[in-house]
Amino acid sequence: MKKIAMFIAFQGFRDEEYTEPKKILEAAGHKVDTVSTAKGLARGKFRATATVDRTVDEINPADYDALTLVGGPGALEHLDTPKVHAIFRDAAALGKLIGAICISPVVLAHAGLLRGKKAACWPAGAAEVEKGGGEYTGAEVEVDGKLVTASGPLPAKEYGRALSELLK
Repeated sequence: MKKIAMFIAFQGFRDEEYTEPKKILEAAGHKVDTVSTAKGLARGKFRATATVDRTVDEINPADYDALTLVGGPGALEHLDTPKVHAIFRDAAALGKLIGAICISPVVLAHAGLLRGKKAACWPAGAAEVEKGGGEYTGAEVEVDGKLVTASGPLPAKEYGRALSELLK
């Protein structure tokens, strides 16, 4: 069993980008911790809610096999922070699997983690990905070493399967 930390916006995470990969990872026998900026019940863009297991302040990347970012309208507002950047930089330095979907690869770009990497992203984030040294490919799902990125809610299942495959 591997441990995955899924970071979501406390308000306005994208429902399917959280629920679909989580379902796939849990079905493969992994433990998923839901991480956000506050404890309690986080709210998705539509109807999904999620119980937050840990706050960003409680996360030590060494405790996890993978750390992922969920997109949605609240993602940049809640997760594009120096604290989250530092966690993901530490995770990358430890060789952890890193995932980001929809607009959230922008967070990785701002953390300096996409330099020289191929990345998928919500098209609105493409310029930021490239500004951060990443190569925006326009693909639905992109795997570059231990980095998995996806373009949005439509490939959420494929993204979840790619993460699950790399955790084997």
